[in-house]
Amino acid sequence: MQCYQKNLDGRGSNVRVMATESNMSNICNYSHDVTFFYRHVGKVINEKWTTRDYVIIGLGLTVCLIVVLANLMVMVAIFMNRRFHFPIYYLLGNMAAADLFAGLAYANLMLNTGPWTLMLSKEQWYIRGALIDISLTASVANLLAVAVERHQTIITMQLHNNMTKKRVVLLIISIWVAGIIMGLVPSLFWNCECDLDDCSTVAPLYSRRFLIFWAVLNLLTFLIMLVMYARIFFYVKCQSRHTSNHTSEVRHQTFVNLMKTISMVLGAFVICWTPGLVTLLLDGLLGKDSNANSYEKYCLVIAECNSLVNPIIYSLRDAEMRRTFKWILCCLCRKGVCQQRDPLSTVIDSPVKKVFSEDNQNAD
Repeated sequence: MQCYQKNLDGRGSNVRVMATESNMSNICNYSHDVTFFYRHVGKVINEKWTTRDYVIIGLGLTVCLIVVLANLMVMVAIFMNRRFHFPIYYLLGNMAAADLFAGLAYANLMLNTGPWTLMLSKEQWYIRGALIDISLTASVANLLAVAVERHQTIITMQLHNNMTKKRVVLLIISIWVAGIIMGLVPSLFWNCECDLDDCSTVAPLYSRRFLIFWAVLNLLTFLIMLVMYARIFFYVKCQSRHTSNHTSEVRHQTFVNLMKTISMVLGAFVICWTPGLVTLLLDGLLGKDSNANSYEKYCLVIAECNSLVNPIIYSLRDAEMRRTFKWILCCLCRKGVCQQRDPLSTVIDSPVKKVFSEDNQNAD
């Protein structure tokens, strides 16, 4: 009798364990697909394509292609022109790489939106969002690194930092590692699969708490960078009033122009990304009451435009960059001319040598 009672108790405990595991499975909703979470937050997935959808996707993919090609040209220009072989330009080249990655991420989003969303698995959906997260995090971290680099060089009024190439490479690797980590966080543990009340309306599988954290972190980083650049410009303005006779006027003007270019890049980034981050913040705080779905697509378009703005800023602000762009295009159009000339000694380097020779003469 006692043995029988023990068996019943053992079976009862097993049943309770199985029931608990079943409840946990139901609570976490691991077995549900993407459409379940979209229906839960009330986000509609169109089942049929419309003319408007085709126009949006066509324009979006065209912009993505231009973004990729333009930023690829910036990276090639920095690689080919030895004048740009300094830490600040390596970081700007990494910014172009982040923009290029953003173009690819937007293209992937375009090819996995609308009715195509119904065919996505949860893993594919997380990858789609992770690519956007990685590009934003890499861009923000890169801009912060540029701000720190400029702040370090401004004290001595040097044109370029003496940071070694090894340190620059390690810094760039760290930037992308941080971006990848932030991209993987929602899929690994900070999502709403185990708490449906915490689901975002913009990104239905994301946790609203994660969106709040991510948006606040980026907005605070924006504020820190703006304060740093305001301090840098104030310092430059004060120093320009007390410029000594031994200070190179060419170097000082080059430094100011570089600072203006970087500040325009930062300003464009803040203007283009702030609406989207504020939208995510409101979605995280208010949920469905924020009505974020009604204007999130417009914010995404504005953010996408940022990746196209930076190459335009580089070409308009830097004459040497424009010259390098023209040389690259000539190489693509007329390969024979390109092969007959050495770009590092004739087309590109000659203006650089002239500038630095004048700079040295002024310094002497």
